[in-house]
Amino acid sequence: MSESEFPISQFYELNRMAQAGDEVIIAPDATARAQIAKWANVEAVDAFQAKIDLRKLSATRFALDIDLSADIVQNCGVTLEPIHSHIQTAFTRELLLTQTHRVAKIIDIEPSPVDEDGREEIESMHYDLAVPVLEEFTLAIDPYPRAPGVEFEVPSNEADSALHPFAALKRLKKEP
Repeated sequence: MSESEFPISQFYELNRMAQAGDEVIIAPDATARAQIAKWANVEAVDAFQAKIDLRKLSATRFALDIDLSADIVQNCGVTLEPIHSHIQTAFTRELLLTQTHRVAKIIDIEPSPVDEDGREEIESMHYDLAVPVLEEFTLAIDPYPRAPGVEFEVPSNEADSALHPFAALKRLKKEP
C-alpha cells in the first residue's frame, strides 16, 4: 500500500532521534477516527491510541515498540446488530535503512520489503509511524464478529431441494 492509502499519518524524522530514543503518541480526533473506521470497514472507531517507543539500534537500524488500544463498533455477522469491541495489542517492528530500493530501480527488480530476519526495509529516514499501527489495527479486527450468545443456524436443505437450480434437470433424467 502506498502512504496515500492510509487515513492518517504521523511522520517522524528517524535521523533526529537521540541515542536515548523517543516516545510518540498517536491519538486521532473524532474526524480522523471516522476516516479510520471507513478505511477499516467498521461502523465506528470510538477510541484509538498508540504509544510508540522508538529506539536507535545503530545509524541505520531502529526499533519500534508499539502498544495499541482501540474501541470499535462492528455489525454482528448473524444479526447485523452493533457490537462494541476493545482491541489491545502490543508489537515490535525493526526498521532497516537500505539503499537496495534505489539500486533495484536502476536494474529494474522488485526487492522484498521484509528480509528473512523480519526487518522492514525503509528507503528514507522520513518514516510514517501510523502505517505499522494501522496495519496491526486491521489485523486485530475480528473479520466475523458475533454478538454474545448468537449462533449461526445452517438452513435445512429439505425445504429448498425443490427450488434447487438442478432440481429440474433431475426430473428430466430418465429412470432405467
